[in-house]
Amino acid sequence: MPSRTEELPTRTRDPLQTAGTPHCVPVSNPGETIWQTTKHRLHDHRSTEKLPEYSDIVIIGAGYAGVSTAYHLVKDHGEANKSIAIIEARGACSGATGRNGGHARPDFYGHIPTYIDRAGDRAGAEIAEFEIKNLIAVKKVIEQEKIDCDFTLTRSIDVWCNAEAAEKAKSTYDEMVARDFEYMDDVVFYANDNAEGICGVKGAKACASFTAGTMWPYKFIMHLVELIVDAGVNLQTNTPAISVNADTAAGYIIDTPRGKMRAGKVVYANNAYVSSLLPQYRKNIVPCKGICCHIKVPDGVTPPLLNNSYINRTEDNVLSYLIPRADGSIVVGGAAAVFRKHEEQWYNNVDDSILIDSAKDYYNNYMQKTYRGWENTGAKIDMIWSGVMGYSYDSNPHIGTVPDGGKDQYIIAGFNGHGMPVIWLSSKELATMVIQDIPFEQTSMPRLFQTSQFRIDRALNGKTEDGDILGSGKFPATKP
Repeated sequence: MPSRTEELPTRTRDPLQTAGTPHCVPVSNPGETIWQTTKHRLHDHRSTEKLPEYSDIVIIGAGYAGVSTAYHLVKDHGEANKSIAIIEARGACSGATGRNGGHARPDFYGHIPTYIDRAGDRAGAEIAEFEIKNLIAVKKVIEQEKIDCDFTLTRSIDVWCNAEAAEKAKSTYDEMVARDFEYMDDVVFYANDNAEGICGVKGAKACASFTAGTMWPYKFIMHLVELIVDAGVNLQTNTPAISVNADTAAGYIIDTPRGKMRAGKVVYANNAYVSSLLPQYRKNIVPCKGICCHIKVPDGVTPPLLNNSYINRTEDNVLSYLIPRADGSIVVGGAAAVFRKHEEQWYNNVDDSILIDSAKDYYNNYMQKTYRGWENTGAKIDMIWSGVMGYSYDSNPHIGTVPDGGKDQYIIAGFNGHGMPVIWLSSKELATMVIQDIPFEQTSMPRLFQTSQFRIDRALNGKTEDGDILGSGKFPATKP
């Protein structure tokens, strides 16, 4: 895919999408992103020339979920002395993690009321509190491991430019405060004529702010890759898993185009693509494309300073997420309301080599149209890309032991474009499950994250439009 805004060529048949393989596998030629213009030396790494014949634990997927699970297995449970391998269909961190907007933003009140309606106050608050802890834990590991990934702890500003939506947002805020959730003390809501002056967004009718983080996601994950490879984890990139089958002699056999390998335990961390190996999740975790871009001003121009990250909602309720970078450039994406009706362009679509045609021009002149002081900067799109996220039927990730999959198969997938605020601590808890053979209930993860046969059956037996992806509106409420 061209990384700029020129017309896209027709894509030829992809070698990973060959006859006989499942539809839900990554294409081999993802488009370029701002985060990966310089590939890390371990991007296409193979620790050994051949696949290991056997590993105690095999992790499928070398994105945020797979790499952080391996990190916690090594760092938190090194005494277990287990052999660990990661197999990845493409390069390390080439999927959604390396293609997102760099926003590590907890959900304080966005979808939490829905969780409360479904499962009660405590279940909803668990998720918000977990995501806040996750942000602090990420900050801590970045400092401890001296990871250079442009991490900032900042304020994130929600903006509403539609008067009716602003009123509803204020009602939601008031409702959450009335429930006496302590974490809401970090939120400040402005519902008055000063909103535009506070947030700098033209036509803002209301805005709110709370603590969040931003980072260079690819650099974060690839530093972790260095650490786990140095610790002895066997990384095998460009090695897609074709099937996983039980083996009475040695747990499981994983079939790849490079041969077979045996595993004592298997962790499915391939997010949007998990149904290619676990078909029971085909309606639970659906691949959905999003769009993101990098905006910069011409050389010699100093752009207006933005200190905060943003979620902006226009007057016609198109949502965009945005982070400023230290060099004055902007990363912004979203706009799903623009392409939502063109389902074939994004829903159940794994092709991140091409853009979403109906939205590829949306961010032209975005900064000039949206922010005070940017009118004459000449800011324009420098690079634009798509990414594939795994959206779950009920908007919660699936984590834990795979139902009816045997006690030694685990899943950590379906992050709904919201993986940055939940994966780090989720993978830490899953690593403990894998090593200590404890049930999900003994971890600190929110109860609604637990994968279960009930959740699988509800999606399989329900109508697609009744799920959160196309129904109640989780997609496109968050970010890729």
